[in-house]
Amino acid sequence: MKGFTHARLGCGCRVAFREGVEGSPVTVVIDEKSPACRLALHVRDLPVFDYREALRPSTRLGFPGEEEYEEEG
Repeated sequence: MKGFTHARLGCGCRVAFREGVEGSPVTVVIDEKSPACRLALHVRDLPVFDYREALRPSTRLGFPGEEEYEEEG
């Protein structure tokens, strides 16, 4: 991995970036929990996941359905 290895969140917790698994190139892990952090989701040595985008309905318009074409003969 190239680039950043650590970052500090707004709540004061420090995160580390590690190599991910298949389908996700990077895993974000809580490296050090801040004493001032009130988020129960921030647990030391556990990965951070954001499911909000996955739960949102799609904003993309789908392609129009293709109709079956009949051969002219």
